[in-house]
Amino acid sequence: MGRAFEFRKARKLKRWSSMAKTFTRIGKDISLAVKEGGPNPESNSRLRAVIQNAKAANMPKENITRAIKNASEKSTENYKEVVLEGYGPHGIAIIIECITNNNNRTVANIRSYFNKCNGNLATSGSVEFLFNRYSTFKIENNVEQDDLEFELIDYGLEEIVIDNDKNHLIIYASFDSFGEIQSELEKRNIIIINSGFERIANNYKDLNEDQKSDIDKLLEMCEGDDDVQNVYHNIGNS
Repeated sequence: MGRAFEFRKARKLKRWSSMAKTFTRIGKDISLAVKEGGPNPESNSRLRAVIQNAKAANMPKENITRAIKNASEKSTENYKEVVLEGYGPHGIAIIIECITNNNNRTVANIRSYFNKCNGNLATSGSVEFLFNRYSTFKIENNVEQDDLEFELIDYGLEEIVIDNDKNHLIIYASFDSFGEIQSELEKRNIIIINSGFERIANNYKDLNEDQKSDIDKLLEMCEGDDDVQNVYHNIGNS
């Protein structure tokens, strides 16, 4: 076995660790969705979307059911969404979306990461204007793209692109159009694989390899934090 065994073991442990973080983050999404619109996915579009994402991430059904049940109980931790903004080394703009039950802890942790990496945590609004926020939907590439674009354009559609694997389409729509696009896709019996929101930078900044190494350290620290859900930046050639 030797090194090959250790290599496979390390890869499996890393995968398990990644899955555990993914399931934890989805669990927090479920908690917020249930508190916002109730435990019934039929009447709660946000919860319905999170469940789709959970299935796409191979989260076991019993985990999903347990997360919904726990979120329905009054004793559940009171999570809230927090968006933090800052500039990393070399002037890279960064937005960090968090779900936390302790705002002071989350802000302190993120600030420490920026300080360690020669960055600065900024005030609200200092970075957000550099990004546009979109609703996104991933569907199977088995529909007529042109026809779908024509049908959805009145509901806030911005663009439909073919995913890297060629087997899926990615729908981009205005941030406020999530519910309408979701409803229209469901009416057409188009299966939504996953959906959510994405921040896309208006302009990107290219870095050399040494500069990318500097910013990667900060991004890894932020992404590894249990309170962090998503990290966005404007690195161009990443």
